[in-house]
Formats: sequence, structure tokens, C-alpha cells
Amino acid sequence: MNLTEKRYAQYALVKEMLETPEVVKNFDLSRTAPVAAKIKAAGSLLFTGEGSSRIFPAKNSIRRALTDGMDITVHTEGSRQAAMYDLSRTAVFCASNSGRTKEVVLLAKQLKEQGHTQVYALTANTDTPLEQVCDDTLVLKCGWENAVAATKSVVEQALCYETILHHINNSINQLNLHMLAENLETALTSEIDPSIIKKAVQAPTIYFAGLNDGAAEELTLKTNEITRKKSDFLEGTYAVHGIEEVMSPEDIVFVIDPLEDEIAKFQEVLEQGVGLTVVAIADRDTPFPTIKVPSTGAMSPYVYLCAGWNLLVEIGLAAGIDLDKPERARKVGNEVTPDN
Repeated sequence: MNLTEKRYAQYALVKEMLETPEVVKNFDLSRTAPVAAKIKAAGSLLFTGEGSSRIFPAKNSIRRALTDGMDITVHTEGSRQAAMYDLSRTAVFCASNSGRTKEVVLLAKQLKEQGHTQVYALTANTDTPLEQVCDDTLVLKCGWENAVAATKSVVEQALCYETILHHINNSINQLNLHMLAENLETALTSEIDPSIIKKAVQAPTIYFAGLNDGAAEELTLKTNEITRKKSDFLEGTYAVHGIEEVMSPEDIVFVIDPLEDEIAKFQEVLEQGVGLTVVAIADRDTPFPTIKVPSTGAMSPYVYLCAGWNLLVEIGLAAGIDLDKPERARKVGNEVTPDN
């Protein structure tokens, strides 16, 4: 996709996606240092929120913390379920772009009523109900999004969380945001094989498989919002552990960064057994048709996410979808009111 052709440039969604590399390039790594210093003493951190504000930002950070053996325990949960937990010894980060998401605001209020002293907000707006009840607030610099589907904000939220962890781990200088921005640009603007787009448009269900780091799961949600198609996230090898019983040859599975040890089973069960199409999104050649992206090391999930956005825009346009105007989805899923 690009902004030189009207079929792309007319949509706020495309404009906001293509603003993402600049958001990354301008991200101030020192910005999250003060809140990281406060969280470090807690030793435990929960990321909460609803939908896109939680899926990729939180799960990408959990994978990074566990992979690097960071000296902090990181969790995520939706706000309603998090409200059932004893979080008295856990720092809590509440993400809501609007700052008005009911579930998130009510959790923050509950924690403050319990005397919790480490409840933080991550929003795209100032002076919100969430900010008013939290101990400190990070406000995104990317600006408010006009498209219903969140995009550039998701990446900035993920960077906020990831840099908090790196400050705690004293490894902040390992992040190369300039390289990341360049690779995101490539992933967003690369041409995708038209035969892949055609197959996806015809598919009754679009599946995303991959690691539980938020990238494939977030693309599943974006599939619903952008292409209006049914979609499902198949974590790990879930795709070959029973769901093949209800798959059809017309379906398509996009595998994010397929693990070498799992490729043969995917071929056997999905390609040969079900007879459906499997496509990889990866930084290398695979036995499947592959949407290739630049290798970005530990930051690759961001690049896979943007490659998936590129893919979904092409599918949506080929299907004749108005990318900015879903029929039922809303920008704020469940908004808090003065009464609650």
C-alpha cells in the first residue's frame, strides 16, 4: 500500500498505518524511565486493557521479558478478570486510548479504593476518567486515530511497555528504533502476490497461527475489523490439534514466523489433509508461499504485525470494503459514563 494511489490514500486507516514508522523513529527511549524506576521495586507487573490496547502491547512484552530472563514477573489479563485477583503487590498498567473504556476505568477505581499505590494509565488523550484515578499517566504521541481499527497506537503502546522493561533490565541501549522504523516501512509498502489476496478474499475463514506474542492474535482481530471476514487465532500448534475437523479447503491459514520443527506437521495436516492454503509471513523462505519481511531480530513481531496490516488492506480493498466504516464495530467498545 502507499499514499500515491487514490484507492489507498482516501482512507484514514491507510494513512495512520503508514505513519507508524515515523512514530517509531520519533519515540523517546528516555520517556518511560521514570515510571520504570517506580515499577522495578514492585517486581511484578500486570498489563491490562481491552482489545488492541492489550493484545499485542502486553503479550509482546511478556515474550520479551521471558526470553531475556528479565528480573520482573509480567502478566496480562482483561480488566474484568484482573479485578478478581490480589494485585496488592503488583504494579498495574491500564491501557485505553480513549481513557474512557469502562472495564479499565472501573478496575483502576477498584484498585485505588483498595489503597493500591502503583496504578498507571496509558492513553491517547489527556484529562480522561482513567487519568484522573491513576497514579501516573503516559500519553501517546501518535495522536488520535480517525479509523475505527487501532494501528499506529498499538505499536506506540507496545514500545512504551517494552521500553519500561528494558529500563528495568538496564538494556535500553539494545533497541535500534531507526532500523525498526525502516523495516516497518518496507513491510507496510511491499507488494503482495495477487494470488494470495485472491485466495484470501474467497476464503470463508481467515486463520492466523503463530506464537503467543500478540502479533497473530492482533491480526485476527484486525481481520474482522478491516476485511469483515470470520477469523480465528491458532496459538502454537493449535492448527493441527483438532480444529482441522471443521476447516474447509477454501479456508486460508497465515502462519507468522513458522517454527522449523512444526512446518512438516502443518503441511501434512493442513495442506495435504484439509487441502487448504497455508501462507507464511516470515523473514526467510519457507516451504509455503511466503510474504517476506526484513529480519529484525527480537523486534520482528512489530514487522510481522505491519506486514499483516498491509495484507489486510489489500484483502479489504479487493473485497470492496470501506476500510474506515465498519457497520457495527466502534472506536470505544464500552464507554464509561458519569453513572458508572
